[in-house]
Order: sequence, then structure tokens, then C-alpha cells
Amino acid sequence: MTELTDITGPAAQAGPVAFPQDRTCPYHPPTGYQPLRDERPLSRITLFDGREVWAVTAHAAARALLSDPRLSSNRTHPGFPVPTERFAGIRDRRVALIGVDDPEHNRQRRMMIPSFTVKRATELRPWIQRTVDGLLDAMIAQGPPAELVSAFALPVPSMVICGLLGVPYADHEFFEEQSRRLLRGPTAADAMEARDHLERYLGELIDDKARQTEPGDGILDELVHGRLRDGGPDRAELVSLAVILLVAGHETTANMISLGTYTLLQHPGRLAELRADPALLPEAVEELMRMLSIAEGLQRVALEDIDVDGTTIRAGEGVLFSTSVINRDPARYEDPDTLDFHRSARHHVAFGFGIHQCLGQNLARAELEIALGTLLARLPGLRLAVPADEVRFKRGDTIQGMLELPVTW
Repeated sequence: MTELTDITGPAAQAGPVAFPQDRTCPYHPPTGYQPLRDERPLSRITLFDGREVWAVTAHAAARALLSDPRLSSNRTHPGFPVPTERFAGIRDRRVALIGVDDPEHNRQRRMMIPSFTVKRATELRPWIQRTVDGLLDAMIAQGPPAELVSAFALPVPSMVICGLLGVPYADHEFFEEQSRRLLRGPTAADAMEARDHLERYLGELIDDKARQTEPGDGILDELVHGRLRDGGPDRAELVSLAVILLVAGHETTANMISLGTYTLLQHPGRLAELRADPALLPEAVEELMRMLSIAEGLQRVALEDIDVDGTTIRAGEGVLFSTSVINRDPARYEDPDTLDFHRSARHHVAFGFGIHQCLGQNLARAELEIALGTLLARLPGLRLAVPADEVRFKRGDTIQGMLELPVTW
């Protein structure tokens, strides 16, 4: 893969595009999505079970629709799009924040916002830096080569989210494995069992915290003792909040660190530019998030008819937002397939948009800037330890990222 990879795909095909598809290059949309890129702002796609739904493919339409209260995040609605068999197995399970609409969503989000502000992320930066330095110290002491996902990309956000929530990091192997099964297990039964294990574990942790007379300083401690003191969310809601915060809090950032590193190593010109001017790091992180779009296929269902440039999304129809296509819209980004740290990428939809825009985005930005910046500064000779085409990455039906990343220096 060259620095400016040609991603021209097949000629326009008859009928809806199958969704999701695997990427052929980990930092570009699947070549089979080319018809979606050619047909904006809406297109038709076919899910695993043959059901057809709408795909939103234009940047302006995506931001408008993600802010439209006529689109619902209620997963129990019969029209809600189910992209995989694995998701079908857990769609009826209670999911806080991302699976509910206002006013319930607004109430839950208000409880969380003080822990995820820009100010709070800034206060956490020294601690994140110490976490990153400690992991790199251990990796460097062991000597090259190293497998970057297990040695660095995964433990950085796992340690951070555990400390923030008040979850014992000693249990990280357990919850990382359950998260893996939940997000990319081979069957719906795997996902359901993993969700059961996570709920049981976090429920017991919440019960333990409730029995403590002096609360700890984690978010879960605050929620538990606030509930006991003021009458807040019930135990089931607390467990649901804990699951989404724990899983989303480490999976997404871990994948961005690994795939971001791989992408930079495959773009030596951009990597040299970043090494020469570390002040570019915030812009580089935004551009990487735009280009990589690791969370593909945000799901909604229409509660009313919605007109989009003369096309009507009917009430009850499913809607999916193809973030990898939306973030490559040439009407918004000039030369969108090029990695460019000097463009204004801040309006990407990698974090979603509207009321469900990622709650942890400020923390994620801090982690990415510190993790990638420190990695490049401390290992100036960082490079792949195997040919690029031998590096394994994830299938298209889950969060995008690297399964492993062998590196040396």
C-alpha cells in the first residue's frame, strides 16, 4: 500500500450494496462501497438477513439527520436495523445512552457529563502520560520486536477507563475477553453470553461499592452512592451504564491507537512531517479519526416520514450511517482519500453527531494525542516487523482496527 493508495472500486452494481463488508486495506472503506460513494446523499443497502434499509452517505445529510429527533436509537423498535447476526442476539437487551432516546437519554447523559468534560480530560493528562510512559518503559526494556496491540494499544485505554470508572485493572483480561466476544464473537450466542458475564461482573462490583461506607473516587462509586443518597438510577440502569462505559471506553481508543500507528507507518511522508512538528498532533489525530472511521454503521429507525433531497425515508424504515463513506465526502473534504494534517477535519462524524455524539470524545482525544505522540517520540526508529500485507486486521462487522501489530525499532 502506497502513501496515496488508489481505492477505485468496481463499477456501479445493480441492486443494493451488501453491508457491512470487509476492508481490503485497513485504513480505507471497502472497495465494495464504491456505489455508495457514487450515490449521495442516500443509498439502499442489504443487511445480513436480506433486509433493505437506507444508508446515509453524504456529510451534510448525515449531520442533519443525526440531529433529527424523528430518527430513534431505540433498539427494540421493530424497524431498527440489525446489521449482523451477533447484534440480533442482543438487540432486546437494555443499553444505556446509545440505545435510548430523550428524555431518558438526556437524564443519563447529564449524570455522566461532569466526568467527561474538556476540563476533566485536561486534568487527567498527567495521569494518562504516566500510564503511557510506564507501558513504553516495559516494552522498551523487553526489547524489540513487540506486538503493539497487547503491549501498548489495548492496555493504555484499559488502564485509563478502569481508573476512571473504579474497576479493578487486575480483572482486565476477563473484561477484555468478554468485550471481544461481545463485539466480534462468531455467533449471537457468544455475544449474549459475553453480555451476561459483563453484567454479572459489574453488578457484583456495584453491590460491593454500595456496601462500602466510604466511597472510592471512581465514576461508578459516585453513581452508586449518589443513588443511595439522592435516589437516582436503579441497579439495572447502573449496570447498563457501566457496561457501555467500560466496553466503549477501551475498545474504540485501543483500535484507534493500533490502526493509527499502522496508518502513519504506511504514510512515511506524513509520519516525518509529524515527527518534525509535534504541534501538528491534535490536527493529526482529527484527520486520522476522519480517515479511519473505525465505528462504521451508526443505526437509527425513522419514527416519521423524513424528506432528504426529494427522497422520502418512511416511518418505520431503518437507517444506517456509513461513517467511512460520509467522512470521505468530496463535497466536504477536498481529496478525501489523502491523509492531510493541514485540512480542517474537526467536523467529521467519527464520534457521531447530535445528542448521541460520543460522550468520551474529549478523553479519547487526550489518550490518542498522548499515546501516539509519546510512541513516536520515544521510538524514532519504529517500523513494522513484518511485511505490511501480513499484518492482520479486523473484519468489517465490528469496530475496525488491528488484530495484532508486530513492530520493531
